[in-house]
Amino acid sequence: MTAGFDEDLPSDVYEFNEIRKNMDWEKSGIASLLKPAPVSQHLPGFDHKGKPCFKPYVGSGKLQDKYALITGADSGIGRSIATLYALEGVAGITIVYRDEREDADAMYTKKTIEAQSKCKINLIARDVGYESTCQEILDSHLNAFGRLDILVNNAAEQHKVIKVEDLDCDTVERTFRTNVFGPIFMTKLACKHLVAGGVIINTASIAAYRGMDVLVDYSASKGAIVSFTRALSQQLAPRRIRVNAVAPGPVWTPLIPNTFTREEIQNFGSFPPFKRPAQPCEIAASFVFLASDDSSFITGQTIHPNGGTVINA
Repeated sequence: MTAGFDEDLPSDVYEFNEIRKNMDWEKSGIASLLKPAPVSQHLPGFDHKGKPCFKPYVGSGKLQDKYALITGADSGIGRSIATLYALEGVAGITIVYRDEREDADAMYTKKTIEAQSKCKINLIARDVGYESTCQEILDSHLNAFGRLDILVNNAAEQHKVIKVEDLDCDTVERTFRTNVFGPIFMTKLACKHLVAGGVIINTASIAAYRGMDVLVDYSASKGAIVSFTRALSQQLAPRRIRVNAVAPGPVWTPLIPNTFTREEIQNFGSFPPFKRPAQPCEIAASFVFLASDDSSFITGQTIHPNGGTVINA
């Protein structure tokens, strides 16, 4: 495979899924412990004979010389977004992650991206759920790069609760601080520095549209992100700043084995029509589209890379 992530990639996404279903996963949330690792820079495809394969993502300068800030980017979807942005010519990216438990993932992401591109990576470990720490994140980015063109509000957390009666205040507040307060605070502060042509992309979820019975507060938080995206896009349109969202379906990331049981993990993403979860790179490509001029007439919208679930809202 190409230099960078995905060195031990199976031959295709279907083989990957079979391996994934039969592995034992440690509940750590640490990407480096997942083998095979979620796919960051290869897209599932088919060769000229129709045989499934992985194809390396090849950039074409869609984001040349821009600067991006991505929360929750040490692993999973965020890592893949950062990787594809770098391959598309982004000059500098601030990667935000939660705390020192994720230091190894963040450093690996930084080293791997910088080794295969001209992009410089600025790392900062902060909890996005508080305005003061969001200010520290933005200050760190501006000190490193001096400019902000793209804000990706991707950091998220979820906590499985079987019965709504068992939801406690601390869990609900924690979920909303990361999933809702963080994007609002980061956006409020970033908008002071975004100029015409700036882009904000929020990570929503299929759970905002079809719900998930064991993730009630998470589903509600992602519904809030959809509404936030729609309202903010109208406010910022006169300033020529576009705001959109991506609502992934099931995606194989460290968040999944950290949340669900072995049986649930084996069945994860098994519903029709594709009968498999996405890999992070399949979701990150939507973030490239929304950050680039290819989507210049799109704002207030949500893209649904969810494997074929029809969304009518």
